[in-house]
Parts: sequence; C-alpha cells; structure tokens
Amino acid sequence: MELFGTSQTQSELTFPVSLTERYRPVELEQFVGLPKPKAICAKLAERPFDSGWLFLGPSGTGKTSMGIALASLIPAELHHMPSQSCTLAELERVIATCHRVPTYGKRFHLVLIDEADGMSDAAQKRLLSCLDGSAPCPTTIWVFTANAKDHLEDRFLSRVKTVEFSKQGIASDAAKLLERVWLENAPSTAKVPNFARIVKDANNNIREALQSLELELMLA
Repeated sequence: MELFGTSQTQSELTFPVSLTERYRPVELEQFVGLPKPKAICAKLAERPFDSGWLFLGPSGTGKTSMGIALASLIPAELHHMPSQSCTLAELERVIATCHRVPTYGKRFHLVLIDEADGMSDAAQKRLLSCLDGSAPCPTTIWVFTANAKDHLEDRFLSRVKTVEFSKQGIASDAAKLLERVWLENAPSTAKVPNFARIVKDANNNIREALQSLELELMLA
C-alpha cells in the first residue's frame, strides 16, 4: 500500500546538505589560510612515512578536514575515530587492521583520531608503543586533532610532530569564501550581507561563519 499517493522510495529522496558539508575542503588548495599545514601535508603525501602527527588549534580551522584530505592525497586507507570511540578495544581492532596490507590502490593506512585530548588514559598509553618504534604499525600514519594539549601526556607529545592550525590572517580569504557561497546560492534580488562582519563575529571560525551565512540564505 502506498501512502500519500507516492511510490518514491527513501533512497530516491534528496535532502538539503548544510553549507559546512557542501563546502568542506577536500583538496589542500581549497583550505582557507593554513600555509604551513598545507605545505607539510603536501610533502608528507609526496613521501609518506610511518609517523605520528598532532593537528593542534582552535575549533573550525579545518584540522579534521585536512586529515581526510591528506588520506585522499596519499592515497591512504582511512580509519576515522572520534575520541569517544577510541576505547582500548576499538584501538586494538584498528591496530590489528593496520598490520595488514592496505586495501588495493592505497599506499598507507592513516588513522585519524579526533579530539585526541579526550581519549581514555588506557588508549593514550597503548598508543605510546605504536608511536615510539617499539611496536609500530607498518605503513601507518597517525593523525590526532586537538584544540589544546593540556590533557595529553608529555610522553605522548614527545612522540608526535605538532602542526599548529591558526585562525590568524584568514579574515580576508574567509570573507571571499562567504561571498562565493552567497553568489552560488542566494537569489539575485537578495540583499547582500556584510561578509567581513560575519567572519569577524565568528572569530575567524570558518564553520561558524558558514552556519551564520546559512541563516542569511534562509531569510533571503
């Protein structure tokens, strides 16, 4: 029996996607600012090696997105874990997977752990041997993201290379991004908002600025 007189299936329905997802950078050159992180990731993708990295900086600067972009650029088999899911059992499962050859067409494994400062103490201690060479995973790159390193042990920090993500100096490029998004999505008759003001009010947080712009588009 068909309800509401339609036979359209759930898979055929299309739903709007938020601006933060539609405009999520997938290639290094698409990131706003971040010249040093982009240069480091480009070099690592060119010559990947077993290593651990901490992408450190404020929320909304593109740390997770850059980790995903790096995996695509290498290309690497991506294992993406939020810190809440980084239990000792789940970590052991990923470590076992990384001891196997990457899937066809991939050169490396890349384990991306978000908000690493929220990992359990047991998970953090288990990672020490993976990062110091005593029990490494072959052809594996570890990328951790964090807003701060207060809850990360010194032993852990000494085993990773820290890449700073900053919001400084991106205001102009961020405003240009918002302008492009507006031109691609807003009605031609809509009143153009102050893009620089939106970026400033968002404290140079690209994700927050896009969310604010999305509200403007809904009212346009």
